[in-house]
Amino acid sequence: MLLSLDLEDDRPLHEQAADAIRRAIAEGEVEPGDRLPPARDLADAMRVNANTVLRALRELRAEGLLEFRRGRGVTVLRKPDPEAGLRTRARELLADARRHGYTAADLARWIEEES
Repeated sequence: MLLSLDLEDDRPLHEQAADAIRRAIAEGEVEPGDRLPPARDLADAMRVNANTVLRALRELRAEGLLEFRRGRGVTVLRKPDPEAGLRTRARELLADARRHGYTAADLARWIEEES
């Protein structure tokens, strides 16, 4: 599994590590049912601390992509569904905007301005 981080990226390393693992799963480098290498090996491959990788793995477990099993390591449960994740975030953003008095049209306009 080829994992690399961009040291020029401003995002926290654990987020980049989670993205790298998520991408490896999405691209089929590891399939549902496969076990991931130990966190220490992943950390060595990404040139980060093992705690950084463990934090990324916990994030992916919370998303339902991974399962931790005592004595069996970390197993891939499913492939990520980027659209579902983005839709969830969009619903949360819209709900937050509405709490502040903004509309979906306001959000759409802001998104257009950013693209």
